[in-house]
Amino acid sequence: QVQLVESGGDLVQPGGSLRLSCAASGSRVSVNTMSWYRQAPEKQRELVATVTSGGSTNYADSVKGRFTISRDNAKNTVYLQMNSLKPEDTAVYYCKLRTLLGNSYWGQGTQVTVSS
Repeated sequence: QVQLVESGGDLVQPGGSLRLSCAASGSRVSVNTMSWYRQAPEKQRELVATVTSGGSTNYADSVKGRFTISRDNAKNTVYLQMNSLKPEDTAVYYCKLRTLLGNSYWGQGTQVTVSS
């Protein structure tokens, strides 16, 4: 019913920029809480950024000032703009949708690699 498809992951040099996309179907990003998570090799999955239905945003301390989460309701898509990328940002990035009733849905993930 609910499907999330991430795209935009790539290999970039330190200091570079990248924009990830999360296209949703089966539910509206405008009325749900949308989040980006990431998981590096041998590490736990961590919350990166969140935007609520009311437009409030939150960021992990490690990405504040560098990453921006946004939403295009007409396209039913959530974005993660990543600037000033560092090698420690290397991870698989996942999109998550959480409904008001507490049901969560995950995308398949997209690989971001920051390396020289």
